[in-house]
Amino acid sequence: MDGTDLANHLLLPMTTTQQVGQNPPPHAHLVGVCGSGLKAAAEILLDQGWSVSGSDSTLSSPVYEQLTARSVTTYRGHNFGNVPPETSLLVYSAAVAPTNCERLAAKARQIVQKSYSEFLADLMATRTGVAVAGTHGKSTTTAMTSAILQGAGHDPLVAFGAELIDGGRSGWGGAGQFMVAESCEFQRHFLSYSPQLAAILDIEPDHFDYFQSDADLVEAFAQFAARIPASGYLLTRHACDKATEAASMCAGQVETFGLDSTADWTANDIRQSPQGTRFRVYHRGRFVAEISQPLFGVHNVLNALAACALTATAGASATQIRAGLAEFTGIKRRFERLGSWRGVSLVDDYAHHPTAIQVTLQTIREVYGQRRIWAVFQPHQVSRTLGLMDQFARSFSQADRVIVAPVFAAREQVTTEAIDTSRQLVREISTHHSQVSFAESLDQIRATIDHALQPGDVLVTLGAGDIGQIHYEFIRRVPRYSGARSAARPFDLDEAGWSRSVLPHSA
Repeated sequence: MDGTDLANHLLLPMTTTQQVGQNPPPHAHLVGVCGSGLKAAAEILLDQGWSVSGSDSTLSSPVYEQLTARSVTTYRGHNFGNVPPETSLLVYSAAVAPTNCERLAAKARQIVQKSYSEFLADLMATRTGVAVAGTHGKSTTTAMTSAILQGAGHDPLVAFGAELIDGGRSGWGGAGQFMVAESCEFQRHFLSYSPQLAAILDIEPDHFDYFQSDADLVEAFAQFAARIPASGYLLTRHACDKATEAASMCAGQVETFGLDSTADWTANDIRQSPQGTRFRVYHRGRFVAEISQPLFGVHNVLNALAACALTATAGASATQIRAGLAEFTGIKRRFERLGSWRGVSLVDDYAHHPTAIQVTLQTIREVYGQRRIWAVFQPHQVSRTLGLMDQFARSFSQADRVIVAPVFAAREQVTTEAIDTSRQLVREISTHHSQVSFAESLDQIRATIDHALQPGDVLVTLGAGDIGQIHYEFIRRVPRYSGARSAARPFDLDEAGWSRSVLPHSA
């Protein structure tokens, strides 16, 4: 089964004979299935009638439960015997080496193997691809774009590296014309894709374990821009010089988005309320729509603005764009308000880059006013932390208390570096912020804040690792919270009554 055969098969619904079990559906095995990418792949395959199994070195309870509920057999750890005999396709994450025993089993049995990016590329080859790339906001913008197109009746095929707050999905296998995919620059994975429409949201140094210089990074994005055909469309961040440089390689139409009135797509009259954010969208000076979305922060205005531009170019009307964003409740771990515990407001965010930390803490300050903010940060990768040490040290100015955990060393083989690097970061932060400390484990963090938090405080966890588990330990202690949490809605909130303008009111 080559890429075209795979893509064409996924375009077809399951046949009646397959539905009644007379002819079993094709089977895919996913190695690294609990990761955000392969979880999306599993959901796409399941939606298209495939049967799915998978394995992962560690089984994330929420993801494991979601997959089990859809009859996915999931194994802890890797073993030759995990790959079912009926498997016709094996999909693996970027972290899975060719020497993995399940990949070796597939090779011995001549089973087609695809990396996650290759899997998505094969699907995009038969659709009108919409690829969202850039350093910040990829998952949210991809999900927003998908929600608008879904509401507009386009039934897109979708994949992004996070989970919707409503429903918990990371992807779905729509049968429509469009495929919308989050497109990551790590190891130049996004160069597998051939999109018709694309966005570069921003370009900042991030993957220090791969890109050796800014020039190397910009070159990768330039190669991505060059993959867009002359009939295609590229949207870039107006205020990002690196994105402008990369966009020069695009043969198609290039537009910009931003808060500056000289951008092609711009937003103004941005106002926050207890319900979210309201703003007006303009395209080249012409009013497009007034948007009300239940999300907070100027960064989410920019994400929504990019989604507006992409979907308008794809044919969505202003009414459809407005409706799609009004109903989009966000994705997990992106300024996710989990409710309150003993009068402490709980917020969880994926921010693991200095820019994202600054934006998230600024948004928390705008939403919660002068309440005391506890920022608990788990750095992600030693190489990133060392490469951006000075920027990290300056990014916590809006927090009243800062606690730093050991580095979550994804993709890295480290010994004492995880602790040593975090201790170094604490020393650097202390030159700008007096209330900062190091904690050797999540358990120590829980014990510290359990005694120190006071009613009215705000606790925000920041990082791309497992730091978010701290909140769930507190929530678990109060049984009545569990029902509200499962409904994926904030509970016991006490933030009503505030109203502030994020930017000066403009006509």
